[in-house]
Amino acid sequence: MSLLLTHATDVDGRAVDVRVDGATVAAVAPAGTLTPTPGEQVHDLTGHLLLPAPAEPHAHLDKALTSHRAPNRTGDLAGAIVAIREIAAGFTHEDLVERATRAAMEYLSHGTTAIRTHADLGAHTGTRHVRALLQVRDALAGLIDVQVVALTSGPWTPEDVRDNARLLEEAVDLGVDLVGGAPHMWADRAAGLDLSWDAAVRHGLPLDLHTDETLDPTAQGLLHLAQRVLGTGFDRAVTASHCVSLGVHPLAVARATAAEVARAGVGVVALPQTNLFLQARGELVGPPRGLTAVRTLLEAGATLGAGGDNLRDPFNPMGRADACEAASLLVAAGHLSSREAWDAVSTGARRCMGLPVPAVAAGAPAEFLAVAAEGLDAAVAGAGTRRLVVSRGRLVARTEVVRTVEWPRPPAETTS
Repeated sequence: MSLLLTHATDVDGRAVDVRVDGATVAAVAPAGTLTPTPGEQVHDLTGHLLLPAPAEPHAHLDKALTSHRAPNRTGDLAGAIVAIREIAAGFTHEDLVERATRAAMEYLSHGTTAIRTHADLGAHTGTRHVRALLQVRDALAGLIDVQVVALTSGPWTPEDVRDNARLLEEAVDLGVDLVGGAPHMWADRAAGLDLSWDAAVRHGLPLDLHTDETLDPTAQGLLHLAQRVLGTGFDRAVTASHCVSLGVHPLAVARATAAEVARAGVGVVALPQTNLFLQARGELVGPPRGLTAVRTLLEAGATLGAGGDNLRDPFNPMGRADACEAASLLVAAGHLSSREAWDAVSTGARRCMGLPVPAVAAGAPAEFLAVAAEGLDAAVAGAGTRRLVVSRGRLVARTEVVRTVEWPRPPAETTS
């Protein structure tokens, strides 16, 4: 059965009808000109923007929805790590699966139809998080595209040093989609990069690294990663997430790094919610914004994605699982336009994830978010409360919000 979306406004301002057949856009025509076929499901999108559906390129579904269990006492990255390790031992398989599934459904209801989630590996978790998220990935197949990254973080304990390489191999054997890591958290950053890099090369898997999640202006992990890609001819996709230090580098240095990143084809994922929350806690006057250099990356022609990162956990007690939140922060804190910000959370995020990019064009993937809004600014701001989510040729989520304002007027005065 096909799907007909009528009287929609696309991101370029065209009023269109869109016919979807299976997972693909079959036809696009001026609004009001496509006639429904027998049995076709029709949705009138008058007053709605029809946007390429967002993707979440960097989530932590294993940690999601735990901020009430473990407060971050210092508010910074170190405090978040301490807090999550205090409660990780209590995460059962069932708890991990339930929270991750609930979080994924929250993302989907807001329009996100693909999620890349990192799964913690270490002496404190073993492969428990990996196994749970792989189960969620497989259970949601056909509804949400879920990619699982095996995340080895800094070797915090002697047990981590001993077990990290073995656990990474076990995670690959279990069927993760990507190799991850956080080399900037290692005392020996080169060794941290080698661990993840060598595993990705050995198993032919893409690589997604937490990179330079620090305001240290001397951190050059992103540049070293791009140079390694260029120097080795690594032929799998490479993504660098966070890249906070790029935002505090001198402009000439940042531009040179961004040029290498673009040349290497490394995708960069900005994560405004979590980085704005965690970074610059010690800077009481004129604190840096804690974002990567989004404008510099775009000007260099690099692939820029953006996402929400943590969802109501010790790393970010806020978060709505809504791409509008990340996009609006890119406008407010990163000074991108609404169009650039939406591109980052949709087409840019999907390119970082190696996914086809949806578009209102015949033959394009039919992954759409329809938002009732007067324009893109309102949609990105999250002002649109009515939403429809289309994925794989069918309506998969709908949001309706009813608001009633009670305004009692004083009784009319009577005259004698």
